[in-house]
Amino acid sequence: MPSTKRSRPKSTPKPTAKVRSEARPIETIAFVSLGCPKNLVDSEKMLGLLAEDGLVPVADETQADAIVINTCGFLDASREESLGEIARAVALKESGQCQRVIVAGCLVQRHRAKMLEWAPGIDAMIGVFDRDRIVQAVRPTMRSNESSNQDGLPLPVYSSIAANATVARRDRQMTAAANPGYFESDAARLRLTPRHYAYLRISEGCNQNCAFCTIPSIRGKMRSKPLDAILAEARELAGDGAFELNLIGQDTTSYGQDIGYEPGLVGLLTQLDKLAAQEGGLWLRLMYAYPSCFTDAMIDAIASLPHVVKYIDMPLQHINDRVLTSMKRRTSRKLIETLLGKLRKRIGGMAIRTTFISGYPGESQAQHDELVAFVRDFGFEAMGVFGYSPEPGTPAGTLHQKGGAVPADVIAARIEELMLTQQNVAFARNEKLASLSAAMDVLIDGPASAGELHNAHLSAEEPAVHGAVASTGDTIGGESIGGRLPARGKLYVGRTQQQAPQIDSVSYVVSKRKLAAGEVTPCRVTDCRGYDLILQPTADLEKRVALSVMR
Repeated sequence: MPSTKRSRPKSTPKPTAKVRSEARPIETIAFVSLGCPKNLVDSEKMLGLLAEDGLVPVADETQADAIVINTCGFLDASREESLGEIARAVALKESGQCQRVIVAGCLVQRHRAKMLEWAPGIDAMIGVFDRDRIVQAVRPTMRSNESSNQDGLPLPVYSSIAANATVARRDRQMTAAANPGYFESDAARLRLTPRHYAYLRISEGCNQNCAFCTIPSIRGKMRSKPLDAILAEARELAGDGAFELNLIGQDTTSYGQDIGYEPGLVGLLTQLDKLAAQEGGLWLRLMYAYPSCFTDAMIDAIASLPHVVKYIDMPLQHINDRVLTSMKRRTSRKLIETLLGKLRKRIGGMAIRTTFISGYPGESQAQHDELVAFVRDFGFEAMGVFGYSPEPGTPAGTLHQKGGAVPADVIAARIEELMLTQQNVAFARNEKLASLSAAMDVLIDGPASAGELHNAHLSAEEPAVHGAVASTGDTIGGESIGGRLPARGKLYVGRTQQQAPQIDSVSYVVSKRKLAAGEVTPCRVTDCRGYDLILQPTADLEKRVALSVMR
């Protein structure tokens, strides 16, 4: 595997992108977005800028004049996926099917010293702090490799890779006093999500410095977006049809601390809740909370604010105290159990999603067994597990190299045991909800086919539908699906407040009437299929009895 250590190039010249003689102007653009929702927001913003400049987005890469790939560089597997997409795009360029390949995002930011060695066919690179310069990368004015970046590295025809947010702010003649925190704008995006839900970034970067994590080295220190900017963007998204706003950041719990906003996350949630009421009611979902920073006031805010859904995504990573200490998580089993207990006790209907890392360097069998027991006993509504990935430059990566590595086959077996434990928890919960005919509101994502239901994955890590739905709802006829559904109806896929888009399970709704994407439908659970719920609209279940009129 190529080294990812940042260094100046050796005396041997590194390959640089060739300047193509473009036979036609760049008019169409294909865009590939990889990685997390934060990366997706970056992609949407860059697409908005490109569209504003007159470029036309196309889905077929073979019909595009230029291809932009917004990469993920968080883990080694992410890097390989990104390089695979880059190689495919470069092959299209070399065959004459497109003119330019532009690479952006985390992989560029983290490995800019290696990118041209790994993929010499790149025409331009854009770092995570420079997405506002994407138009210049796609439609360059420079026609020769005239410059190098601050590391002294030769760059393609056009590249912009600021080392950090401070450098990016300085390059734009901005001052920290006038532009505190997250100074970039996420407004005027060309969204890649369905119309009825969107991601609302409230901060970027992280100050936690967990031992296994590369995010601070890529995205930098915590930078909160000013409240007014968040509210303005929320209004814009609601005006564009978004009903569900998923609040994201590397560490949403610490919102406001870096810019002197004393009300913090509680103040932000309160203001967004007021805005949601003004917009006729929205779902506000909090993602990526950090356990050691979560306060009683935050719990009370989620409990009392009507438009904040009773759901939280809180990555815990482990439960054993020695592992947590080695991870530099600044928390403990006692703190975690106390916090989770408060969330369950004080917030009715609370759904808690978490993720864990299995096979962290030095993790013993006993420590793994402790985690398995914790997953079994607590009963999370949703859970994912990542196998530990050694990342160069991190304290955990050093620990891994010094003999703390857990064998790959052991990690795989541990992940399977954890996921099977969670499967038992989730299946039992869903069966109980079906037996109680639990009432739930479902946000319809779109129509689905009967095949999607019968072939749904039984995996907590991958949702059954991934947001891809048929163009029209199929009629379900003949035998009832699952034993408790009506013989006929239209099949739709949606989510309850306890199910976040793309990462959680889904809810299938069989309805006698046509349902629209973005519609919230009161339903009751009639059955389940693994991780997924099967429901009917409450209106379809009501019995209407016609009484004769006596004369």
